[in-house]
This record gives sequence, structure tokens and C-alpha cells, in this order.
Amino acid sequence: MTHRLPPLSVCAALLALASCNSSPAPQAVATNPAPQQRVVNPITPQGFKLPEGSGCSGAIARYRAVIANDHQTGNVGESVYKQIEGEIAGASAACAAGRDGEAMSLIAASKSRHGYPG
Repeated sequence: MTHRLPPLSVCAALLALASCNSSPAPQAVATNPAPQQRVVNPITPQGFKLPEGSGCSGAIARYRAVIANDHQTGNVGESVYKQIEGEIAGASAACAAGRDGEAMSLIAASKSRHGYPG
């Protein structure tokens, strides 16, 4: 009695089927370290005092102090803080160039946009 070997296509199909049931080799998974979180104290520090001064420079200093405090206490997120700081920088440049009215308008617009009293 002679045994015949199965055709090559049957062998290939059986081999493919057998490989479907095997587990893939484990792969290393790279993990990113957790991002550093800011330490937030939700209370304004005792003794917090708004800067004094008049004109656009005083208004800018006070607004900047309020925004910095709100950022440090967690009441303003990082992206909003950066946006407001950019707006304050524009007002500060106008103030430094002697354009007080423009600087005050920029501060008023930023306060209004972000919900701060005028």
C-alpha cells in the first residue's frame, strides 16, 4: 500500500491555518512618563495685594497680577493663561509706545473676552 502526499496547496493551507492559532511574539510597549502636573493651591495667598500705579501701566500690572493669581490657584488653565498673557503683552507694548488709549482698550477687550470685570 502506498501513501500519497497531499498536494502542495493543501500543505500551504494547513500551514497557514496552524499559524493563525499561534500567539504573536510579545512586543515591548514603550510607556511615556506621566506629564508633570503643576501644584495648584486653590486659595489666593494671604497678603496678596494688587500692584499700584496709574494709567495703562498700572492697569496692566493689576490685570497681570490677577491673571497670575488665577493661574496659580487653578482657576485659569494653561492655554487660557498663555492667551491672556499674549493679550497683555500687546497692551504693554502699546502702553510703552505711549498709546495709552489703545493699551486700555486692549486690556478692556481682554477682560471682557475672558469674563473679568471692567
